[in-house]
Amino acid sequence: MNNIFITGIGTGVGKTVAAACVAEALSAQYWKPVQAGFEDGTDTETVRALTSPQVTVHEELYRLAMPASPHLAARAEGTVVQEDRILQRARELQQEGRPLVIEGAGGLMVPLNGNYFFLDLARALDARVIVVAQNYLGSINHSLLTAMALRSAGLNVTGWIFSGDHHSNEDDVVAWSRYPLITRIPKAPRLDKAFVALEAEAMRPKLQELLAR
Repeated sequence: MNNIFITGIGTGVGKTVAAACVAEALSAQYWKPVQAGFEDGTDTETVRALTSPQVTVHEELYRLAMPASPHLAARAEGTVVQEDRILQRARELQQEGRPLVIEGAGGLMVPLNGNYFFLDLARALDARVIVVAQNYLGSINHSLLTAMALRSAGLNVTGWIFSGDHHSNEDDVVAWSRYPLITRIPKAPRLDKAFVALEAEAMRPKLQELLAR
């Protein structure tokens, strides 16, 4: 279970908090290879602030100013996100021997460059995939399209993490996708280290069980 890739059914569904909880639960490494937009801070900074010293947080490989798809943000800066550099860095981080929790941006079909998507990266990393979903109008469609893309690509999916307010359609998404529920992370009354530690402890047994399969 060396590489664990955290994706979402879209933007703003709770990937970063989920990634922090997974990294904390596994005493893992955390890495977001591409950050696009950092005026309000970065996901790396958020995870570092929310996790204990047992989680090693690595710096991004690409920090792009524009809050947009990485291929557009890179284009605006006159550069190109190179998948080979990301894969090489991932191999270097794997040498530490602990699980590496890798957070994507947006969803699976967000492009890193003109012909390479986060779906391709997850496959090249041979990663176990965790999908983060949140309930909103249209989320069933987005969830099932994500599941369809993962299954079509033959990726190894560990399961779902739902975030935010509970809705009964979570059970439907799990049943229709045939991917198991790992946990659900409620909306935090106060988002801090204590909250992440509590959620990490709650998810740890199920997460370890599913990753061992």
